[in-house]
Amino acid sequence: MSAERPARVGERVRAELMDMFLRGELKDPVARKAVVHEVKMTGDLRHARVYVRSGEPDPSERDKAALMKGLERATGFLRRAVGKRLKLRHTPELQFFWDDTTESASRIEAILDDVRED
Repeated sequence: MSAERPARVGERVRAELMDMFLRGELKDPVARKAVVHEVKMTGDLRHARVYVRSGEPDPSERDKAALMKGLERATGFLRRAVGKRLKLRHTPELQFFWDDTTESASRIEAILDDVRED
């Protein structure tokens, strides 16, 4: 299998999850605030690593934990819904991870600014 197929399926999974979050299909109001940044699929398309962040600006650690807990509770519902919508042979197992790329990028930018000033 080419490396393109997992990337294409991951993008489809990301789009379907975002569609569910935007339509408010989740009962948990905290989990509805999730923004899916990226989905990385394994080569066999059985596992999906879903990288999320909050739609709120500057969420606290408590908000992050509540969001992740809400997504963990909704994993079964989300997996079934993605399976129905995409009609894949095997519905991928969803694992949610906090996406900290924006925080990392801002820290690196601050370090670079300090270096430039010196």
